[in-house]
Amino acid sequence: MARPAPSEFDEAWIAVPRSVRFPVELTPPEGFDAEDPATWPRVEGRLEWVEGRLLYMPPCGDLQQFTVTDLVIVLGVWGRSHPDFVVGTNEAGLLLGGASRAADGAVFRRADLGPPTGKFVQVPPVLAVEVSGPDEREGSLREKARWYLDMGVAIVWLVLTDRREVVVITRAGETRHGMGERIPADPRLPDLAPMVEEFFRQVGRVAGA
Repeated sequence: MARPAPSEFDEAWIAVPRSVRFPVELTPPEGFDAEDPATWPRVEGRLEWVEGRLLYMPPCGDLQQFTVTDLVIVLGVWGRSHPDFVVGTNEAGLLLGGASRAADGAVFRRADLGPPTGKFVQVPPVLAVEVSGPDEREGSLREKARWYLDMGVAIVWLVLTDRREVVVITRAGETRHGMGERIPADPRLPDLAPMVEEFFRQVGRVAGA
C-alpha cells in the first residue's frame, strides 16, 4: 500500500529490544483527538485509545493476517445476504465508553447506524471478533472481550490461530469450538453459524494441512 503524503501526525521511530512487551504506550501528538482518526499518528501497526493511553501494537504476523482474511470472507458473504446488518473489518474503529478500540471484525444492526461520518462508530456492534497473534494471546483477548460486553456488545468471538479454535462469549457464558465443529447460531445474527475450519482455510493451505 502506498504511504500517504507526509503529515504532522507521522511518527519517528527507534528500534526497541525484542523483549519489549506490547502494547507500548505512545505520547499523543499535538492536536490528537481520540474521536477523529485523521489526528491519530501514522504508524506501521495498530493503535487503540484505552483509559487515556494511546497503545501501539506491531503489524500482524502471517497466521493472524491469513486468518483475519478468512474472517472477512465469512462475515462479508453473510452480510451480502442480510441487508439489515452492516459488517466492519480492517481494524474496525469503535468509540465506546470514552475508549477508541479496534476489532478484527464487527457486525452492526443497520438501524443502529447513522449516515457515514468518516469517524469511529459510536454504537456497540452485535458481534465483535478478535483474532489472536503473537502479541495478542487468549488471555489479553479475554480482557478485551470483557470490555466489549461491558460496552453493550452482545456476542464476542475469539478466533485462536495457534489452536484453530473459536471461543464464543456472551453474558450468559461461553463455549469453545474446534475443527469440525460449527459455531452455534444466535437469533441476534440469523443464519451466521460458520464451521470453525472456514477461519483457517488459508492457514491450512500454507501449512499443507
